[in-house]
Amino acid sequence: MKKLIVCAALAGLAGIAAAYHCPADMKQIDAKLATDPKLADADMAKVKQLRADGETAHKAGKHDDAVKLLGDAKKLLGI
Repeated sequence: MKKLIVCAALAGLAGIAAAYHCPADMKQIDAKLATDPKLADADMAKVKQLRADGETAHKAGKHDDAVKLLGDAKKLLGI
């Protein structure tokens, strides 16, 4: 029983950590976009869409999805 409670608590903490990670990722993406990075138009559009979708997922409480989307945007930006 104790192990189950500990596992549940750790899972909850992981969700909280992911939730706080999203705004930091969005801030990094926004800062990089402000430097006018040299990307193909298609890649720039994809970064902007991933950024927007990541914020939407974050606000909806879907933090795992948000972290993945924002991570994909960061990869395209070379962050």
